[in-house]
Amino acid sequence: MQGNSHWQDRKTMDVFTKKKRSEIMSKIRSKNTRPELIAFKELRKRKIYFQKHYKKAPGTPDIALPRKKIAIFIDGDFWHGRNFAKEKNRLPKKYWREKIEGNIARDKRNRAKLRREGWKVLRVWGRDLLNTERNTLNNIEDFLRDE
Repeated sequence: MQGNSHWQDRKTMDVFTKKKRSEIMSKIRSKNTRPELIAFKELRKRKIYFQKHYKKAPGTPDIALPRKKIAIFIDGDFWHGRNFAKEKNRLPKKYWREKIEGNIARDKRNRAKLRREGWKVLRVWGRDLLNTERNTLNNIEDFLRDE
C-alpha cells in the first residue's frame, strides 16, 4: 500500500526543485527545434525556398510561402497535445493540463484564421519528422509543390 501512496505523492509533487525545474524548462526551445532544423535543411537541399517563423501570419508558421499562402507548423507532440485525450490524466498537475488545452485551442484558432484568410495549412508532428523523416519530408514537399 505504501508504494501506491508514494505514486500519489509524485503525482502532486515535482521530482525537481523549483530552481532545477526552471533551468530545465529554460532550455526548451520554441524555435529551431531539432525537427524544424531537419525540415529546413532538407527543403533547402530540395531547392524549396520558404520563410522560417513567418511573423506576419497568425500563429507564426514554422515554414511559410507567403505569396502562395502556404503555412506549415512543426509542432512538438507534448506541447501541442498529440494524443492529449489519452494522455491528459497522466499529467502530474492541473496546470499542465490547462496549459496544453490552451495551446490546442490557440492552435485551432490560428489555423482557422489562416484558412479564412485563404492560406493552405499543414501540421506536422515533431516525432513524425524524427521517426519517419523521409516520408514526412516527402509529404511536406508534396504539400508545398501541390499549389
